[in-house]
Amino acid sequence: MAVFSIPGAKISGISACVPSEIRYTKNYDRMSENEKNLFIKTVGVESRRVTGKGMTTLDLCVTAAEKLITELGWNRNEIELLVFITQSKDYYLPGNGTIAQDKLRLSRNCMAFDIGLGCSGYIYGLSVAASILRAAGIKKALLLAGDISTVNTSYEDKSVFPLFGDAGTATAIENSSDSGKWSFNLFSDGSGFESIMIPDGGMRNRISQDSSFVYRTFENGNSRTPLHLALKGIDIFNFSIGEVPRSVRELLAFENRTIGDFDYFILHQANKLMNETIRKKLGIEKNKVPYSIQKFGNTSSASIPLTVVTELGQKARENNLSLFLSGFGVGLSWGNVSLNTNHIVCPEIINAG
Repeated sequence: MAVFSIPGAKISGISACVPSEIRYTKNYDRMSENEKNLFIKTVGVESRRVTGKGMTTLDLCVTAAEKLITELGWNRNEIELLVFITQSKDYYLPGNGTIAQDKLRLSRNCMAFDIGLGCSGYIYGLSVAASILRAAGIKKALLLAGDISTVNTSYEDKSVFPLFGDAGTATAIENSSDSGKWSFNLFSDGSGFESIMIPDGGMRNRISQDSSFVYRTFENGNSRTPLHLALKGIDIFNFSIGEVPRSVRELLAFENRTIGDFDYFILHQANKLMNETIRKKLGIEKNKVPYSIQKFGNTSSASIPLTVVTELGQKARENNLSLFLSGFGVGLSWGNVSLNTNHIVCPEIINAG
């Protein structure tokens, strides 16, 4: 178990941007009315935001970052680190990080790079950004996290298509000697890599006209190509309700703290039934676990900061909050962080397009 604390980093602000186009589960014609009602009740997704042609993860995250930098009044020359978390970058290469550095008019002294993680990515990203911030004595950093997962879902696959939404976020992190510590525990289990994957398009299974674009129908009646996202729902559910509560308890024990010491527990917005099972296993009060999945779907790496902005924005602006964040999924990978926020800048969500 990788468990550790990083002193002296603080979150100064969080912003989020989503496409303006809304898709409603009730309008998805590959499900019966009973299936739609059951999906909304159990998975929790009533609507999602979907990008149009020409809008990318980079666009959403840069828009969120511009808003945040402006409201913070930051000197762009003092931003010396940009970490971009995404699994839907604009190009095969280069990465989004260096392009975002240029679009945001940051100094060439700013190091910028990508981390290719999804559901756990925000937690991993916070740990990387805070570690570099402290080790290098950097004053200010940006953590951009977002995905446009809808691009890689098959309309004919009702186990995936109505689940995912698109979003981009920006988190401002500063070096601060009086801000306490962030505590993390991070995990991975590559034996479950096939549980959430897009089979073709990488170096293992290269794109082929004869296979990558051919729709295949599976036992459950869902159809997709090897370039579409595939989920093994039962495997993911069992992994999440087993490993996440265990890892949360481990970090609480490491810190010698209890559930009652935190104002909110913000879980990756994967599936409401799954998250509610985790909440109940841990004995967390219902009002301490906010949800954004009903309005935005599963937004992958953006889901935790998006939930802060949409569900806790005013509280985050006006209060000192003790937060426990938990991300879990693709990889398989998972992780947690406990941290405090204190009257952060948290603009209203931005609708793009």
